[in-house]
Formats: sequence, C-alpha cells, structure tokens
Amino acid sequence: MRTTYVGFNDHHFTEKLAEDEDIVLSCSTVRRILRAADVAAVRKRRRRKYRSRRERRPQAGLMLLWDGSPHDWLEGRGPRLCLMGAIDDATGEIMPGAHFVENEGAVGYLRVLLATIKKHGLPWSIYMDRHSSLRRNDDHWTQEEELAGRQDPTQVERAMRALEIEPIYALSPEAKGRIERLWATLQDRLVSELRLAGARTLEEANAVLEAYTPKFNRRFGVQAENPQNAWRIVPPGIDVDRICSLYFTPTVNCDNTVSFEGTAFQLPPAPNQESYARRRVELRLLLSGEVRVYTGDCQIVCAKIAAPKRVPRRHKPCLRSRAKKHATPGKNVLTFKEIVRKIRNQRGKNKELTSADRITELLTGTD
Repeated sequence: MRTTYVGFNDHHFTEKLAEDEDIVLSCSTVRRILRAADVAAVRKRRRRKYRSRRERRPQAGLMLLWDGSPHDWLEGRGPRLCLMGAIDDATGEIMPGAHFVENEGAVGYLRVLLATIKKHGLPWSIYMDRHSSLRRNDDHWTQEEELAGRQDPTQVERAMRALEIEPIYALSPEAKGRIERLWATLQDRLVSELRLAGARTLEEANAVLEAYTPKFNRRFGVQAENPQNAWRIVPPGIDVDRICSLYFTPTVNCDNTVSFEGTAFQLPPAPNQESYARRRVELRLLLSGEVRVYTGDCQIVCAKIAAPKRVPRRHKPCLRSRAKKHATPGKNVLTFKEIVRKIRNQRGKNKELTSADRITELLTGTD
C-alpha cells in the first residue's frame, strides 16, 4: 500500500490483493491492518448528518402529507398501478379519496384534495415532494409568462392558492418519511389483501382499497396530541368543485363556440346580445366530467363529457420554442423579452420595417 498500490482506496486495494497478489481477506480486515500500521484512508468518510425526528402536528387538519406510489400492486395479475393518497400528520390516518390510477398526476391529487375537503374541511398545509404536477419544474414559457416574468402555477398549485393551503416542499424522501412508511406498510399488507380478493383490474383494486382503508385507520391511526380538530370550514360562496378542477382559458371562436378536447360548446348570447367572439373565457373541467364555462363569476355553459384521467395537453407553441427551432446553429437563442427590446431599440433606425418583419429576422437568425 505504501509502494505499488499508493492511492488505492480500501475496497479497491482489497480487490487487487485477491486478483493480483493471491491474498484473500475481507475489506474490514484489510482496513484494520492498514489503520494499525498508520496508513490513512485515501478518502475520508463523511460523518453522518445529524437528523432529529420531526414531531407530529398537535391537531388533525394542521398538515397533510400526500404522494403517489407506483408499484406492482396486482403482482402481475393486472396493469401496474399508482396509489394516490394522503395522511394526516397528527393521526397518521389515510384521508378520504385514496385511489388507484394508471399514472401519478394532477387529476389524482385533485381527487384526493376534493374528497378530503368534503369529508373533513380545509387543511392548513400540505407536505409534498417536487413532482411536476405539484410544482413547475419545466422550462416551457408562453408569451404571456415571458412578459409577466413568472410561470403560471400548476393545476394543483392554483387550487391550493385559491383555498389558502400552504405548500411545503420536501427536499428529500426522508423529509416526508411518514408517508413513505405508509407506502411500505401498504405494499406489504394491501398487496396481500388484493391477492386474497383476486383483484385484477383498476376498478377491483379500488374496491378493495375502499374496504381496507377503515381497517388500516383503526389499526395504525393514533390519537392527536390535541383532540380538538383544526380543520377549516369552507367559506360560504366557495365552490370547491370549481376550484378542485382543471382550469383553462380558451379564446372564443368567431361563431361563439369554445373548442375543447374535440368538442365545440356553443355559448349563448350575452344579456345585452353582445358577442363573446375573440374573448378569453374560463373553462373548468370538473373531476366528474362536467364542463363549465365562466365569464367572471357568471356561468354561461354547463355540459357533460367523460371524467378526466389526466390533464389535457393544451400548451401553445411559445416564442422561445420557435426561436430554438429556427435559430441558426452557433447563434444565441433570444427570449421574447429580448426580441421586444431589440425591436424598440431599432425602431428609429428603420421606420419602414414592421415589427413582424423584425421578429421574423430575429427568429430566423438573419439579424
């Protein structure tokens, strides 16, 4: 170790002894011999970071923890599923609305939130990871976002802001260890219950879960330190079905229709017979499959379609995306803000050139 194998770490040195020197020893024995001979380790082991156990919240409703658990819940008898659920930090009980889905997503989280609110009320905060359904992690910017200087919230973020629920983002799986331990318990016990019931489909798995949840809460639920609940009452006039839904802002077509998921919804004339054409309206796709169109707080359309399983992809191509697509190799890609700034600076230099021509030049890299 002081000559031929200088700089080798203990594990690597142990392997070389067995391969090249025909000396077979365990790594712990080699380490003990080296330290006794005052041969220091090449890499110093980092001390384990001190972590303290986070105490439970004293009252039910102060904080929830939610997550999704992709797993082979049906053990090959059916499709691979993801269990969406939440637990109360004070009691450890599974909240209403836990269900199986094909993939973790915003619709699953909104279903859990809506069922919990209708059964118990509004929680004060929710502890969660940084899944893309819960927090924007992408670099997609629309033109409106470029001008505003911030990204729009996700569907779940929007609902939580409207309900004044504080989001708490975990920086590691250990930080939300209580719900991680819940998944470990369910992947043992619930899998066995599903096997015993012979569940093979998503619907059968959800039926078993619904029957098992009360048994789990009786077995593993604990008494909160303060028996008085902290759930908030939903304020009068707040439509939680509208808030816990998918939000879109389409533009009304010239024939006063709104197109959504291949269906055109006809808007009735305004009270003063005014047209809605080319206006932005608020479209809500409820978890029940109901479609509502609003102008402000006035509901003007209500129709029924299939209940959503995911958030429809309705991103419009943004100026940044087009810039990347048409940019000349080796040139910097401009953001929408930079394009507008350059146009304003050069308006005085070439007044005959229109803004559209300038944007075309900047996007194609001819500037």
